[in-house]
Amino acid sequence: MSRLIKNLFLSTLSKEIKIFLTAFLLILSVGYFTGLAFVAQTDSTSPKGIAENYQGNENDPNATVLKFEKSSREMLTIIHTHVLSIGFIFFLLGLLIWQTQAPIWLKAVLTIEPFVSILLTFGGLLGVWLGSLFWTYVVALSGVLMTLAYVLGVAVVCYEIWWRK
Repeated sequence: MSRLIKNLFLSTLSKEIKIFLTAFLLILSVGYFTGLAFVAQTDSTSPKGIAENYQGNENDPNATVLKFEKSSREMLTIIHTHVLSIGFIFFLLGLLIWQTQAPIWLKAVLTIEPFVSILLTFGGLLGVWLGSLFWTYVVALSGVLMTLAYVLGVAVVCYEIWWRK
């Protein structure tokens, strides 16, 4: 069983490094969940809300908040910034997960699934923007899976840092 750094587990680190990593995970989590709060505030947590957020709703006379279709420039900016930033979030979290003593299958799932979800989520948003409502369900499901992987990954790392002997 190979490791990024052989025989270095998070549980063996000094208390100061454990505090540093915990502070990092706390700040990362504040950022991650602030992003989710923004998604909720834009009513993008349902397939209908996802479609409206990218396709607009200016033709809906019952719309309570007017939303316009995103331009191609806006879509490129959204996809570019989110794929890069969320990719880095999961890369850094993945490095920490691989330094735990969790089962290899769990580490593989928690570090590979988020990258699949990133592609499905933001590729799916492009599909929604192009007019396919099927992709709203893919975006919703992949977003949930990505968040579950994030929460479980942080939990595995925190367990390793503070409770594993």
